Amino acid sequence: MAVFTALSRAEVNAFLNQFALGTLVELEGIHTGIENTNYFVTTDRGRFVLTVFERLTAKQLPFYLQLMLHLSRKNLPVPEPQPTLREALVAELKGKPAALVTRLPGKATTEPTAAQCASVGEFLARMHLAGLDFAPFQPHLRGIGWWKSAVPKLEPHVPHDVMRTLAEELIFQDSFFRSARFEKLPNGPIHADLFRDNVLLVREGENDRIGGVVDFYFAGCSIWLFDLAITINDWCIDLATGEFDPARAHAMLNAYHAVRPLSEDEHECWRTSLRAAALRFWISRLYDYYLPRPSHLLTPHDPAHFERILKRRTVDAFLPWVTP
Repeated sequence: MAVFTALSRAEVNAFLNQFALGTLVELEGIHTGIENTNYFVTTDRGRFVLTVFERLTAKQLPFYLQLMLHLSRKNLPVPEPQPTLREALVAELKGKPAALVTRLPGKATTEPTAAQCASVGEFLARMHLAGLDFAPFQPHLRGIGWWKSAVPKLEPHVPHDVMRTLAEELIFQDSFFRSARFEKLPNGPIHADLFRDNVLLVREGENDRIGGVVDFYFAGCSIWLFDLAITINDWCIDLATGEFDPARAHAMLNAYHAVRPLSEDEHECWRTSLRAAALRFWISRLYDYYLPRPSHLLTPHDPAHFERILKRRTVDAFLPWVTP
């Protein structure tokens, strides 16, 4: 959520004229993230998040916004896109597509507990099942097709041993993604970026509830196991080493399994999916590090983090799975 496109109050006020959401009271740029420009927008009628899309096109955006609308209408804690006066979910701001969604309560955690991981696992399973009757289809745009196009562009920038590891893992994953087993795995819309900073938690007494799950702009259609692997690779590890925390990992897996039971086929593909999830973010972080875009507030993430995770998932003697 970096600020690539600087906006003035006058520009946002003019943009708001396309909606029935009142007039601007407060405007605040959001400095985390690296894909789109985001602002907190408070009007005299509510609190919203304004996103200006820097890469996604107006033709691609309806999938994400309609998915969010679909999930929010199924009572999942997902931001609700706001229609314009002409009932469009996508508008234009400074020549770029833009959207307004409701701002949900809570704040992200950097040190998740097992109970919080269980809540995230339950949410993810509910989200997957809720997407079963979502008709629009769009491939995951940061899936293996993008990996295969991005890796060659990194070759002039990364050391030879890094390039060799990337290429070998890409070949391995390409074989998996083309396999008959992959085609049979449960699939549908996935969030594809359910990291700690995309879940807003609200404290209620001694417990936390999920107030909101945000940033659906990497969503797409793929196997659900890949989505679960992305999530557990962030929520349930020691960030310094990439090693799993068994209590958090089992809490997430068991909570997910209680809502959508995981199959034996998914168990057999678990290590491969964990590796795929690590590879996806290693490639994107390398890409953003070596081929960055200008931004007013942009700090690229460390690519070595997911290199460590990928190497661990390849050799880990033990991988957490559902416990009886």
